[in-house]
Amino acid sequence: MRDARALRRALDGIDAVFHLAAVVGVGQSMYEVARYTEVNNVGTATLLDLLARRPVEKLVVASSMSVYGEGMYEDADGQRVPGPERTLSQLKRGQWELVDDEERPLVPVATPEEKSCALPSVYALSKYDTERLSLIVGRAYGIPTVAMRFFNAYGPRQALSNPYTGVLAILAARLLNDRPPLINEDGRQRRDFVSVHDVARACRLAMDSRQADGVALNVGSGRSLSVAEVAERLAGALGKERMTPELTGKYRVGDIRHCFADITRARQLIGYEPQTSFAQGVEELAGWLSDQESAVDRVEAAREELAARGLAL
Repeated sequence: MRDARALRRALDGIDAVFHLAAVVGVGQSMYEVARYTEVNNVGTATLLDLLARRPVEKLVVASSMSVYGEGMYEDADGQRVPGPERTLSQLKRGQWELVDDEERPLVPVATPEEKSCALPSVYALSKYDTERLSLIVGRAYGIPTVAMRFFNAYGPRQALSNPYTGVLAILAARLLNDRPPLINEDGRQRRDFVSVHDVARACRLAMDSRQADGVALNVGSGRSLSVAEVAERLAGALGKERMTPELTGKYRVGDIRHCFADITRARQLIGYEPQTSFAQGVEELAGWLSDQESAVDRVEAAREELAARGLAL
């Protein structure tokens, strides 16, 4: 909420705040720059202005794995290095995987919070701004603040008709309309998919603990899956095994190749331990999806919009 009066009313009598509100999506952020900046950046600043005048006992704020850009990798010498941004010429050749300066392959590994942030999209920049603003103001005004870098959260009650929301929601919208999922590149890009139940648990733990005040925490499952594998497993859970993913061989500006969570810090500081396996989570999601009357598939329209703006190759 950007309306200071509405926020002031919402904060009346409140001693702790979970700031989760944001517009989401990498692709859309690249052509709705003002909207993403106004809602995410200015909206957070508006909240913090009020908290500076009337501090609360705790602030937990939603950041995002998108702030990392590419995740961490291991090079041919066994050294851990941050993933470099892929070049346009590389992407046009369909060379999706990362390599070093000598064209040797880089192997993806779990990404810890110490990895420098790269911010490849307007959305990523807005979430980093949200995170840093909150930690800075929290420290200045004595508000214990924790930034939660959520990885790919999924679960019941996701928005199914926004083609820029989570990967599983996008895949589900296609499958529910009996259309094959559309997956960029070759489908082997790896992500960390974390159940909404574990996300909620992490938020509660961060609220109750003082060990993580003033820092950012990864919130993921600690495991990685390829996007193609996720599509196949969701199709199976929905009884649509024959609906095989369509690999587009396309690239979207702002996308990265691999990024999945090292959750060591969250384990140590707030006692976070994921409790929902992907198998359990996707079955629960499929059960909820089976009761949904409709999901508008806007994936192809979004792809056309990005292509028309030169944001998809």
